[in-house]
Amino acid sequence: MRKNFGKQTWVLPQPVLIIGTYDKNGNADAMNAAWGGVYDANKIVISLSPHKTTENIALNKAFTVSFGDVKNMLASDYVGIVSANKEANKLEKAKLHTHRAEHVCAPVIDEFPVTLECELEKFNEDGNVIGKIVNVSADGEVLDEKGNIDLGKLDLIIFDPIASTYRRIGEKVGNAFSDGKKLI
Repeated sequence: MRKNFGKQTWVLPQPVLIIGTYDKNGNADAMNAAWGGVYDANKIVISLSPHKTTENIALNKAFTVSFGDVKNMLASDYVGIVSANKEANKLEKAKLHTHRAEHVCAPVIDEFPVTLECELEKFNEDGNVIGKIVNVSADGEVLDEKGNIDLGKLDLIIFDPIASTYRRIGEKVGNAFSDGKKLI
């Protein structure tokens, strides 16, 4: 028997996105955002309410997106619950280090192994930030023998909005655009 839950924002899984920006003084900031994903070819959308991160994105017309992982779960959660308006040394307290992205005016957080560098395309009427992905960089430790990003080596976490928890992404269970051909 099925149970109805009514209107819920349960599109699963929800990524743990760490948004990196610079403020007007050139200080790096980061926040955790769960509501985001692919928008179009080479674009990302993130649902953000107005706050310091959106101000920083509007100022620099750029931001980075990294993915929360098991190793950095505490820092990922911390940057989502503490405002940079109240804690000036937020990244330092989270023991996160940054360097400037190669292609946009935004920070890359060294502890997160994969980063999307994004140019602001627009803020839409719903408060969504739409960015054009201009580069993806990855640490060598998460690459496979062919030089591609190996999702299994990332040890990513997802946000579980039903239980308000973080969960680890699991093992490979099939081959996309291939296994279903067995039914043709």
